[in-house]
Amino acid sequence: MKPSALKQKFDRDGYIVLEGFFGDAQMAHVDRLTHQHYGENPAFQHNDEFLSKSQTDVIPWFPQQEGVTDFDAIANDKNLQELSKLILGSNWYSQHCMVMLSKPGSLGQAWHQDCPPENPQCFNLNRLVYTHDITDATGGQVAVVPGSHKMGLLPAGDPVGNFTGQVSLTPSKGTLILLHGHTWHCVQPIKEGVRVSINYRAAPASTPEGITDICVYRNMRYQFSTSRVLEDRVG
Repeated sequence: MKPSALKQKFDRDGYIVLEGFFGDAQMAHVDRLTHQHYGENPAFQHNDEFLSKSQTDVIPWFPQQEGVTDFDAIANDKNLQELSKLILGSNWYSQHCMVMLSKPGSLGQAWHQDCPPENPQCFNLNRLVYTHDITDATGGQVAVVPGSHKMGLLPAGDPVGNFTGQVSLTPSKGTLILLHGHTWHCVQPIKEGVRVSINYRAAPASTPEGITDICVYRNMRYQFSTSRVLEDRVG
């Protein structure tokens, strides 16, 4: 797909899926490091209130903050850099790399927006990389509502209820998904095996670095830096 068509699709839908963007060997390497870091039975890091209200079973890891440089090659990939510039403009910046692991039988992630949508020009970009295949058997598909990045605030209601027109994405090993931070999205429950994805977040130059500190769920707004619910939302 031509760059102009990719940009047009992202602006229209709020996401792009690019299969085979990264090679198998590179994915296998970071996947192996990820499993070495987490071990056999990693503990959830958020408090009980967040886990129960968000219905989100994800354990984050920030390898670059710990001096693990093996993940830098993906962030510095020339094609990813050019694609990020295409979407965000010439003065875009990279925020951080966050590895996300979900255990077998866990909930995944309830519907959310990664940053508050009140200012349409102020958003982050999720650059999601998949180190192994997501399938119907494993679960953990990404569900999105196309065009919802232009629909404003995620409606209050059932944290895991379905939306009319939602689309289920089943990325394979090496797939890159670019996802607008205002797009309504969730990760469906994990059936079998450990689910791993890596989020190389980025943003336009005009977006504050702490934009993803506040996440919008259907039943609350949550601030990660203070570990507290800022607003209870009732549908």
